[in-house]
Amino acid sequence: MTEVEARAVPVTPEVQRTGFRAVADVDVLATTTTPHVFVGDARHVPLADSSVDLIVTSPPYFNKRNYDVDGQIGLERTPAAYVESLMECLRDWRRVLRPTGSIFLNIGDSFHRKSLANIPARLELAAGDEGWLVRNRIIWTKDRGMPEPARNRLTSRHEYILHLTQDDTYYYDIHGYSMRFGKGANPGDVWPMNPERNMGRHLAPFPSELVRRAITLACPERVCGECGEPRRRIVERTAELDPERPQARRAMELAKAAGLTAAHFAAIRATGVSDAGKALRTQTGTGKNSLAVQVLAAEAKHALGGYFREFTFARRRTVGWSDCGHDNLRPGVVLDPFVGTGTTVCVASEMSRTGIGTDLHPHWP
Repeated sequence: MTEVEARAVPVTPEVQRTGFRAVADVDVLATTTTPHVFVGDARHVPLADSSVDLIVTSPPYFNKRNYDVDGQIGLERTPAAYVESLMECLRDWRRVLRPTGSIFLNIGDSFHRKSLANIPARLELAAGDEGWLVRNRIIWTKDRGMPEPARNRLTSRHEYILHLTQDDTYYYDIHGYSMRFGKGANPGDVWPMNPERNMGRHLAPFPSELVRRAITLACPERVCGECGEPRRRIVERTAELDPERPQARRAMELAKAAGLTAAHFAAIRATGVSDAGKALRTQTGTGKNSLAVQVLAAEAKHALGGYFREFTFARRRTVGWSDCGHDNLRPGVVLDPFVGTGTTVCVASEMSRTGIGTDLHPHWP
């Protein structure tokens, strides 16, 4: 492994450029939340195998800008060649990503020969063909954006964020994410965020909130330095509803007056939003809809009437964290192979993770 070139010019005041010799020093970087940035190629990330928990990045878009640096991605002659450049990156990122890791890749479309090039779709298909799971196609919507001179089409106000994983055992904290961004409910795959003002020379920084959402969802705060197992949230259901909703308040009042127990609430969840009909027909053989459960659900339905379904959406609460048995915890590691202005690594640091970035360009911002 060749030495990674180091520069004295900081990406931001909070980011430290380093001259670490990559593989030998990754474990040193992972013991701190101080961001570090290397000058290097995203197709050959100078990190050890299985050393990264989450990749959040936005590559240069196809035929959008010339960053005047040798080896840059984005100026390929055809959409197919551009997607192949990104696939080169994904092949190396698979190496550095832990089995429990994820990639959140922000990509927009471009025009080629006066037609949309369908870059996100091409990339999804290529990634799927090489074994990646495309877990979500998130739509990033914007009220405003870069002005466009076109007069015969609509201005684009959305981009894509592809969530890629190696298999279905990846770390994912939907509870923590829902509590932070959805008031307890799964907020869905449309993320409304406007670009942030940036006075640096990089023309296309993405918003800090994009990174916060990805880290909250898919990067553990602590990972075992011995076995690599992330600490996962342990949650349990409660009988608590959202008191701000009038229907929920009334449901809780009726449940209290009727003296409903935890067993009643469990029976409500077992029968689900389809009451005692469809759920009883489709969930047989699991024990969830035994005769005793049916009786409890009927009692709850009698007491609650039309408010019965409210308790199928009862809140969950954190009761602890998983423990692999080792006493060697370190921060989760977030990598941005196209680090640009350093948004990803700085947000990672703010969220008590280790942020590591690489970029071909040595002088931003």
